Amino acid sequence: MTTSHTIECTLTLRRRGRQGHRSLPAGPAPLPSSPVDAAPCSPGRVPRVARLVALALRYEQLLRAGTVRDYVALAKLGQVTRGRITQIMNLRQLAPDIQEQILFLPRVPRGRDPIHLHQLQPLATILDWRKQRRMWKGLRRDLGL
Repeated sequence: MTTSHTIECTLTLRRRGRQGHRSLPAGPAPLPSSPVDAAPCSPGRVPRVARLVALALRYEQLLRAGTVRDYVALAKLGQVTRGRITQIMNLRQLAPDIQEQILFLPRVPRGRDPIHLHQLQPLATILDWRKQRRMWKGLRRDLGL
C-alpha cells in the first residue's frame, strides 16, 4: 500500500549583493482539502535539512521534466554554486524512508536545528541502504531525535 504525502511550505529566495534583497511574490493560499488540512501549523520553523531534501526532490522533478537542463542551469537559477547544487542533490542518494523521516522532522521552536547537512553527507555517500539506515539510527540516537 502506497500513501501519498503533500508538503506545503513558504519559500523565500533572497538575492544578496549590490541589488539588495528580492523575494518571490506569494501565490494564493491552497484551499484545505479536509478538516485535517485546515488545522493550524505548529509553532516554529521547518528544519533546514528538511527544506533541502524537499528542494532536492523538486530539482529532480525539474530535471526529469526537462524544465531545467542540468545542474549548471539549476545553479544559475538558484544563484548558488554547482557544488552547492551537488550537495543538495546528493540527499537524493539517501534511502527513501530516511528522506521521509527528514521531511517530517518536528518543527524547531527556537534555537539551532538538531541536525545539519554536514551530518547527512557521509550517509549519502554510502550506497548500501541497510548501512545508511544503521548510521541514521545511530545519528538519531546520538542527537536525541
